[in-house]
Amino acid sequence: MDSGAIRRRLAIGMAVLTVSGLFALASPGSAQAATSYCAGRKVRTLPFSTGSVQVYKRGGYVCAVTFPKTQGGRRTMSVSVQARGNRPVVDSGHFAHHAGPVTVHAGHRCVRIKGSVGSGSVNSGWILC
Repeated sequence: MDSGAIRRRLAIGMAVLTVSGLFALASPGSAQAATSYCAGRKVRTLPFSTGSVQVYKRGGYVCAVTFPKTQGGRRTMSVSVQARGNRPVVDSGHFAHHAGPVTVHAGHRCVRIKGSVGSGSVNSGWILC
């Protein structure tokens, strides 16, 4: 194989790698949406004005994560999961991407999910009974 053919193959290979890298950078939202922070299957999405809480269930465990509606700098966020009869498990603070995940063992008991981003919030009441 002559040196010209090798150069062409290397150039084509580099072009393919560059294009695939650009596609990965161009769609960060879809990469985040594909990432699950909790084990199990998603059973609810609780939307509110400034974000949403995604709720997952696996076996007797319930897990929740709060996401802001728009990405940006750090802001106040929280997520809370409480199995009926127990204290809530809470993650709150100033976060850039999400609050949580928090997981509780609920067994077959109802759970209450709360989440907030800035001034917006949601309270599910007792669900998944």
